[in-house]
Amino acid sequence: MSNLETILEFNQAFVETKGYETYKTDKFPEKKLVILTCMDARLVELLPKAMNLKNGDAKIIKNAGAIITQPFGSVMRSILVAIYELGAEEVLVVGHRGCGMTKLNSENIVAQAIERGISETVITTLENSGIKMNRFLRGFESVEEGVVSSVAIIRNHPLMPSSVQVHGLIMDSETGKLEMAEVN
Repeated sequence: MSNLETILEFNQAFVETKGYETYKTDKFPEKKLVILTCMDARLVELLPKAMNLKNGDAKIIKNAGAIITQPFGSVMRSILVAIYELGAEEVLVVGHRGCGMTKLNSENIVAQAIERGISETVITTLENSGIKMNRFLRGFESVEEGVVSSVAIIRNHPLMPSSVQVHGLIMDSETGKLEMAEVN
């Protein structure tokens, strides 16, 4: 049985037994908080538990490394929607120790893409169109660098209200311990 089949089978039972009732909330974050964090599987349950968050408390945006690569991309758009439409008043950028984006090798990813059937012509065409693979697939030297960069982009965004506080945190992906990032 595939993962999808297993998920759909479980979901049917979940809905029939009204398992969703425990999670009922509305679309507005109760703690008026928006969190940008990494998509790392270790954080799925650890991050909310370590931050004392329950369903409905915060808008949580996840991507690889909690990195904002473009100030007018989908991550920043989501943060702005959370603030202007959903009432968030504070932003937390949460990176974590042991992140796979640390020292990510973009050349290795491109090589793997080619190995899995993406033609070198596609890569060349993208590069010639202005999509530089080393920028598009970049990571960071340290988790601190990634958090500081994302915080700076959010704080300095021309559509970010000055009343919204923006903080950087780093989480230990084993214990859940949080520490403030050195952000100016």
